[in-house]
Amino acid sequence: MTDIVVNILGLLLMVVIVWWFWMSKPKVKQAESDVVDILVDGGVYTPARIEVPVGKATTLRFLRKDASPCAEKVIFDDLSISADLAVDETNDVVVKPTQAGEYEFTCQMHMYRGSLIAR
Repeated sequence: MTDIVVNILGLLLMVVIVWWFWMSKPKVKQAESDVVDILVDGGVYTPARIEVPVGKATTLRFLRKDASPCAEKVIFDDLSISADLAVDETNDVVVKPTQAGEYEFTCQMHMYRGSLIAR
């Protein structure tokens, strides 16, 4: 009986882990001005999903609190943009997507993950 309970709990834990890392999507933050503040801390970008208008330059102002080496760079592969992020300083990255779509941004190890949604 104990084996069955342990196996069921293990399966439930696996489902939660799969949902958390691969299926869950944070709420979309719409850019209400030309500047969007993003906190880099604890393994996440906050907000992690940002909606911006197509063809309009938007400044993403990253504030890095996490001193781990993973957080020292942000990369927008599809937009050919990368920037170094200094600890405890604001670091501006200007993006101007020319086509509608979703553009992923990550750290160099792809542990920090975010999405820029151009509409």
